Amino acid sequence: MKLLLTSGGVTNPSIHAALVGLLGKPVDQSHALVIPTAQWGHPMCGPASVRDTVSGGDDSRFFSGLGWASLGVLELTALPTIGVERWVSWVREADVLLVDGGDATYLSHWMRASGLADLLPSLRDTVWVGVSAGSMVMAPRIGEFFVEWPLAADDRTLGVVDFSIFPHLDAFPENTLENAERWAADLGAPAYAIDEQTAIQVVDGVVEVVSEGRWVHLDRGPTD
Repeated sequence: MKLLLTSGGVTNPSIHAALVGLLGKPVDQSHALVIPTAQWGHPMCGPASVRDTVSGGDDSRFFSGLGWASLGVLELTALPTIGVERWVSWVREADVLLVDGGDATYLSHWMRASGLADLLPSLRDTVWVGVSAGSMVMAPRIGEFFVEWPLAADDRTLGVVDFSIFPHLDAFPENTLENAERWAADLGAPAYAIDEQTAIQVVDGVVEVVSEGRWVHLDRGPTD
C-alpha cells in the first residue's frame, strides 16, 4: 500500500499535495472508506466521536470531511460475520482507506480478526491515510504509554513499517518531547515524534517526512 501516516490528518497544503500525489487524482474524484474501529478501544471516544468521523463532521474536516467523491464506512468488527465474498470487493474498489485514531492495539486486533491485515499486501495502488492510532498500527510496537485497551496482551501492532510513531507532539500536556524520548528509549527501535502538521509518507519502503510543523527522528534530534 501507499501510506500517509499522520497525527491529525491532512492539515496543511503540503500534506494535501502528498495525498493527491499518492492518489494520482484529486480528492473530489477519489472514493474513500473510513474505518472508525480504533475508537471503540479508547476510553476518550464513543458514539458521538464515531458519528462525527463517519459523517465527515467538523472535527473530521481534515480527514473524512475533505470532500471525497464518495465516503463509505468499513467497520472491522462487523466483517467476520458477513464473509469475505462481500467486503473484499468494497476494499478493492476504494481509492483510499481513512483509518481513524483511538487505540492501536484494538485496531490491530480487529485488522487481524477481520482479515483486512492479510489483504493489505495485495492492495498495491490503495492509499492508507492514518490518523493517530490509524498510523501507529502500522508500527511493530506502540509502547505501553499508548495502550488504553484493557484486553491488550501487549503493545505489539502490525509491523508493516519498521518504525514507531509518537503522535500529537506538543498537542497535549503529556505529549512532550521529553516523554517521546523516554518512550523511544523503552522501545529500543527507530521512531518518529510528529505534530499535527506532519505526516510520514511510505511508498515501496521509501520513507519521506512531509511537514509544515515539528517532527523529531529520535535518532537524529529535532527538526522544525
